[in-house]
Amino acid sequence: MIPYLTAEQIVALLPPAAAVAAVEDALRAGLDPSAGAARSAVPLRHGSLLLMPAESEAHAGVKIVTVAPGNAALGLPRINALYAVFDAVTLQPAALLDGTALTTLRTPAVSFAAVRRLLPPNPHVVVFGAGPQGRGHVDTLNDLVTPASVTVVTRTSNAGVDRSLRGADLVVCATTAREPLFDSALLGDHAIVVAVGSHEPDAREVDSAFCARATVIVEDRATALREAGDVVRAVADGVLDPDRLATIGDEVDPAGPVLFKGTGMAWQDLVVAEAVLAAAPAT
Repeated sequence: MIPYLTAEQIVALLPPAAAVAAVEDALRAGLDPSAGAARSAVPLRHGSLLLMPAESEAHAGVKIVTVAPGNAALGLPRINALYAVFDAVTLQPAALLDGTALTTLRTPAVSFAAVRRLLPPNPHVVVFGAGPQGRGHVDTLNDLVTPASVTVVTRTSNAGVDRSLRGADLVVCATTAREPLFDSALLGDHAIVVAVGSHEPDAREVDSAFCARATVIVEDRATALREAGDVVRAVADGVLDPDRLATIGDEVDPAGPVLFKGTGMAWQDLVVAEAVLAAAPAT
């Protein structure tokens, strides 16, 4: 029988800091984010189906994601996912994983693989969004450093956010917003912003003014210019030169603020899935 790893098992097997290390190790070993297959989307009557395939030396894997906008009215999750792993040589099924839990683990792992060396030891943090990715970024942050403060901002809880932004070392944007969440003029030149809430060219969480003054880090340039609305719209506004984009594997030495814009890529799921499987007891 093919093993199935539940959300609870994934969380128990791979702590957030270990997921960050798995992403960092893969990049140091030469993984090229630009070499993977692009995400594909299939429209369905009640939503859409996303397919995210990837391959490594040991495995092939694919995340199957469903997006059902009407589920909120039914009290069900909007996004559901499964992750299937196959042997790279025989292509025989090796494992199934809860894809939603895998995504919740790998997205902040990628964010912090991109920016953690730039973080102060006790950062003041503002998090926009209290959903799985907002919580996942807080959990990962707490596994890496000791924040001096964490302010979580939601649609109904945003009192004092301007003051928090003025003192923020790290701002995490993990929402479904389609327009900027805040005025970036509030942020100091030491601020790091992580924006992971969208992968559509017409949706963004960060304004063009911040892109103009920040060192902008992306997973892959071509993917960002296709899917990352924060980047796409800043380029269209004429304030961001695509040649100025740094990638997650680059060594950057920023003189001002930093923006990491992540859209989520298939290689990330496979890297973290392999780390989960490596930590699982042999059967």
